Amino acid sequence: MRGNLTWQPYAESLDLVAEPVRRRAAELPGLEVARIDPDLADTAAFCAAYETPPEHSANCVIVAGARGGEVRYAAVLVLATMQADVNGAVRKAIDVRKVSFAPMADAVSRTGMEYGGITPIGLPPEWPILIDSAVLAAGDVVIGAGVRAAKILAPAHCLLALPGARELALARTS
Repeated sequence: MRGNLTWQPYAESLDLVAEPVRRRAAELPGLEVARIDPDLADTAAFCAAYETPPEHSANCVIVAGARGGEVRYAAVLVLATMQADVNGAVRKAIDVRKVSFAPMADAVSRTGMEYGGITPIGLPPEWPILIDSAVLAAGDVVIGAGVRAAKILAPAHCLLALPGARELALARTS
């Protein structure tokens, strides 16, 4: 899962991550950061260029749904080899009638992160962070750093320490 990247301890790499990530990541043990080409931040390109197995790369997507006039946001973390069951498990988990992927501009402005680099670390604390069971079973996973020019390598189990994080069966094989 380390691929051909040069990983550095998180504490020595604060300049590589987005500001919201900086504020939260220090609370999580074992994080490492690597600089990447921002043009290769999208999962398929990243995995191919940096020889990182997709089964150890996790995607974080922001979803939104409404209930009683209130818009609810959540983060969904699934392995790159899987798709989130947005209309089933995710919709039920955030208790809305209909859920969809948040528009890019909305996700970027509400997270303070770059599109293509959004990560569960540093999200608004009131948002649920729904982590698929397969992510936790993967061991160490590569996730976004809040910017397109870096990635974080994290022990997946430590992500459960994030505010609002919980494990669910959310994905199906793509």
